[in-house]
Amino acid sequence: MEKEITTGKDGKPSLLGMFWSPGEQLEKIRENPRIWGALGIIVLLYIIGSTILASNITAEDLVVSGTISLADAEQILGFTKTITVVSVFIVALVGILISAVIQLIIVKIAGKNVTFKQIFSMNTYIALIGAVGMLLNTLIQISIGGDTSIYVTSLGSLFNSDSTVLASFEVFSIWTLILTAIGLHKVGQLSKTASSLIAVIFFVISLGFALFGGVLEGIAGL
Repeated sequence: MEKEITTGKDGKPSLLGMFWSPGEQLEKIRENPRIWGALGIIVLLYIIGSTILASNITAEDLVVSGTISLADAEQILGFTKTITVVSVFIVALVGILISAVIQLIIVKIAGKNVTFKQIFSMNTYIALIGAVGMLLNTLIQISIGGDTSIYVTSLGSLFNSDSTVLASFEVFSIWTLILTAIGLHKVGQLSKTASSLIAVIFFVISLGFALFGGVLEGIAGL
């Protein structure tokens, strides 16, 4: 696992290299896709971040007027914390898998000679950005007593809004979007234009889900 983090010698991609030389690492992933070491580190980062997040949930946070009393909230607090920890990294892993499957279908339709291992490895390494973003934002919000559901690196924080759409415009998310476009070009062998277009489409779809989720929350709050 240590070799996955450090220098990327002997043609092996470096996980930390995704920060300062992502293009080089993605080219190495094309030639020498690696999964398990990097995936283990990603899972560990999400577990640490979600554990910190869960440890700061209080019974008062779970109280819903007319539905959940403080006494009820105290009874489900432990379960809620456990679900928070588990759900965060499971959602992250499922996201990596689904993205890899969809992207593989696209590159196969385009007639490119790419394997699932290459695409899955690409998405795993790119996921480092999101994992670090989640951990960093959680630590910052807890240290300043802010709302951990809003990333300080998002437009939601800038405009002091809980809008799920504004929350989608976030530094680490956009960084991930850019790396996905580069990855589809270097690993998926698609043209730069096609790679960028696909990455943008993925982002627009995520915005659509965020908007839909915001509408549902509004209806539920009526």
